[in-house]
Amino acid sequence: MEKLIDSFGREIIYLRISLTDRCNFRCIYCSPAENMFHFIEHEQILRFEEILEIVQAAVEMGISKVRLTGGEPLVRRGVVNLIRQLKKITGLEDISMTTNGYYLSEMARSLHSAGLDRINISLDSLDREKFKSIAGFDGLPQVLDGIDAALREGLTPVKINVVLLKGINDDEVENFIKLTAERPLTVRFIELMPTNHSLKEINESHFISVKKIREKIMDRFLEIKEVLAEKGCGPASYYHLPDAQGMFGFITAVSQHFCTCCNRIRLTAEGNLRPCLFNDSELELKKRLRKVPLNQQELRKSTIRNFLKEAVRAKPSGHRLGAQNNADFSMSQIGG
Repeated sequence: MEKLIDSFGREIIYLRISLTDRCNFRCIYCSPAENMFHFIEHEQILRFEEILEIVQAAVEMGISKVRLTGGEPLVRRGVVNLIRQLKKITGLEDISMTTNGYYLSEMARSLHSAGLDRINISLDSLDREKFKSIAGFDGLPQVLDGIDAALREGLTPVKINVVLLKGINDDEVENFIKLTAERPLTVRFIELMPTNHSLKEINESHFISVKKIREKIMDRFLEIKEVLAEKGCGPASYYHLPDAQGMFGFITAVSQHFCTCCNRIRLTAEGNLRPCLFNDSELELKKRLRKVPLNQQELRKSTIRNFLKEAVRAKPSGHRLGAQNNADFSMSQIGG
């Protein structure tokens, strides 16, 4: 099998796929103001058949993990069947999803039955009013029901992603950690990532480093134990309380990046390959692929393979987020 190795010796085995730029939430750190936001035209969104074609070629080149993201992936019709078809691809070992959890309570069983292995749920507050002010939507009860459903259906490990916002939710860190004592959840505290230049004021006002939060937690919970790093060069460092069912971790995307062992590339909803989340460089795979007739399967596969190779070759050694922000995009359009 031909492997995808970048210019710095990193083997790329992980493909993150944004299914849509649409989302039922309008999180203050993710989406710009309503009158500034423009959705991608439907015909420009990558078709499921094209996604399957791309994943098949990618797996043949060493990709073994796929994560489905958005926007919000569960707002796209047919996502369960897409997972069912992905599951049939020999060599694809892991299919995961990142969701805001709003529709999860009604879809968890069908997602798991189709072949989804595990799920990450974005949840920035356990307080209903605060949740509403962050997400722009009164959906906390539904998200909590979605977490229950994910645990019940075995979409494990269930990871909760909490974006830290100074002066907004940084006083809830202990409450999130206590969740891990009672339930088999993995809570991850993530630094606010300044990507969209139109959200500069929010990024500057509400950024808080993980280091400050971690120091407070270590002083508060003296009995915390560190857990071995997750397999596959994951971005988080993990800890747990004595006898806890779950664990919690910190993702320092800005203050202390983890680029040296990054093993992923991204496929945007518009069909572009993005070598690095925090760099605006993209390769227009869909645009080229749609020029190749459907009956020329070998040429289509060769086109995909060449684009994957080029994306991996273009992968930078690391991002400069925090030092020089050279990325300007809405996270909802890329998938995080």
